[in-house]
Amino acid sequence: MFQGNLLVAKPLFFNDKNFSRSVILLANHQNSGSLGFILNKPINIYLNKIIPIINQKFNIYFGGPVERDNLFFIHNSANLIPNSIKIDKNLFWGGDFDCTIKLINSKKICSKHIRFFLGYSGWSKNQLKNELNSNSWIIKENIYQENIIALDYNTIWRDQIRSMGGDYLMWSNAPENPNLN
Repeated sequence: MFQGNLLVAKPLFFNDKNFSRSVILLANHQNSGSLGFILNKPINIYLNKIIPIINQKFNIYFGGPVERDNLFFIHNSANLIPNSIKIDKNLFWGGDFDCTIKLINSKKICSKHIRFFLGYSGWSKNQLKNELNSNSWIIKENIYQENIIALDYNTIWRDQIRSMGGDYLMWSNAPENPNLN
């Protein structure tokens, strides 16, 4: 398991409203614990509605159930945003938020460069390892690298499941709630 990889919720993980059909970017992984952001669960509010000085419309995503009242962001613009934390290659999280606001307002950063989240997904020491051992997650290499920010949130889970082939193919087109079938 490596920082920068994706955690893809197994198809039968539908009893958990937070993580059903989730794809999580693992932003930090250490022996003491792990942290990631759900990439495919937008919430119905734009960034400029909670931070009115921002003059651009950016979707905000549900990053996970931890610290849901805090705003986080991932980006591919460490050359512009000081104090960014490296995830992998040209993919980063956090950094100087005042500078980020100025870059957004001057249109030097757009939605293909940055994605915002309320909350994050977190695991204590060995918790993620135990969830992997109980077959809750599939670890996938982030083949998109920094372009993962611009991926369509509507299809990312299905595309990841479809790429597994075999028995996973039937799940890629199954309804989110099998009881509605």
